[in-house]
Amino acid sequence: MIRVSVVVTTRNEAANIGNCLASVAGQDFPREALEIIVVDNASTDDTKAIARRFTDRVFDKGPERSAQRNYGMLDVAAGEYVMFLDADMILSRTVVRRCVELLDASGHVALHVPEIVLGTGFFPSVRRFERSFYDGTVIDGARFMRRDAFAAVGGFDTSLTGPEDWDLDKKLKGIGTIGLLSRYDFDAVDAYVSGLPAAGIPDALVGFEAKSGQDVPLLFHNEAAFHLGRYLKKKTYYTGSAEAYIAKWTRQDPDIARQYGAFYRFVGVFVEQGRYRRLLAHPVKACGMYFLRFLVGALFLARRSRQAPSA
Repeated sequence: MIRVSVVVTTRNEAANIGNCLASVAGQDFPREALEIIVVDNASTDDTKAIARRFTDRVFDKGPERSAQRNYGMLDVAAGEYVMFLDADMILSRTVVRRCVELLDASGHVALHVPEIVLGTGFFPSVRRFERSFYDGTVIDGARFMRRDAFAAVGGFDTSLTGPEDWDLDKKLKGIGTIGLLSRYDFDAVDAYVSGLPAAGIPDALVGFEAKSGQDVPLLFHNEAAFHLGRYLKKKTYYTGSAEAYIAKWTRQDPDIARQYGAFYRFVGVFVEQGRYRRLLAHPVKACGMYFLRFLVGALFLARRSRQAPSA
């Protein structure tokens, strides 16, 4: 029987870790073949106590999420397949099983898993809209993979903070292909998520396929109540290693050119493969998305300007 190891990295995530691990434990995949690993980073709240309700595989490792992921996926995991999650993520019930089925059938070394941003109100809906364009593109990042492939490329580059997911994708593409678990109807999923009551959300998300009528395995990301300042601060923090990542692969690399090129990030990714139809169908969300993209881009350029050596 194929075994899957799901690694969840944490730091003071008592508010989220229970929902995350409940969704992993609730997968329609044989429980005896599903290993749950939590790698904490010196939490001072009840994160580890809550995690131990779901698994005895709870460890401490730092200083950043890449080191935590490498430890869990390389040093601890016993599965042939590995998956990494943040503590604020919730899986719908069929994700693990269908990832295994697709990797077995396709020969891919890894998979992108569609990610749905949670939250009600305008900006969470805008973030959900924006994220829907990235599935399976160079802006996405593999989350489920063959453990031997992850080991072969050396896992995450722990010197990077932010673009380490993109870096991992590039390394994995050097030894095989990365597939996309599924595509979904944005309007149907957005309506379902927007209509969820404040209570009972985890159960509604784990059972998404059955409750929504959409037979699509998805990963839901609870980014908490949207606050523009916190959002921009987070985005700015994760651009800190951008120059090191670019230097590693060079600016001539086609993926780098797209990931950090203004045309692709503002136009190309939103119109390729017929995606422009979704853009045209949601003009208000599109305006909100470009407002956020403009702010993030301006902060990135300002940071690069401050870091540039003086003549």
